[in-house]
Amino acid sequence: MSGVAITASDDALAAVKYDADGLVPAIVQDASTKAVLMMAWMSAETLALTLAEGRTVFWSRSRQEVWRKGETSGERQWVREAYYDCDGDTLLFVVDQDGDGACHTGRYSCFFRSFDGSVSSNGG
Repeated sequence: MSGVAITASDDALAAVKYDADGLVPAIVQDASTKAVLMMAWMSAETLALTLAEGRTVFWSRSRQEVWRKGETSGERQWVREAYYDCDGDTLLFVVDQDGDGACHTGRYSCFFRSFDGSVSSNGG
């Protein structure tokens, strides 16, 4: 598998609004199932890397470093489409998920727990 490099206009990149820490939330959605897989943080650097490399690259707040999704687990995400919302403060990446899933728990999606205590089958 491989992703596609996405060329972003200067206006589109300038429209992205980062928080006080220089980060913006990025939602990742599976291209085939349309399931929301995860949310992680991006900096201007990791957004540029993601668009150029065609795979998701995030900023780890806990480790304070750049991390490429799946670098150690093999659960890579190959970018198909990339969007920013109407306010410019949230990103959306539509991806082909490589491997069994996106969640560090081994599940397909990080969004498998319901507030009523049940576990979603969507979460794997």
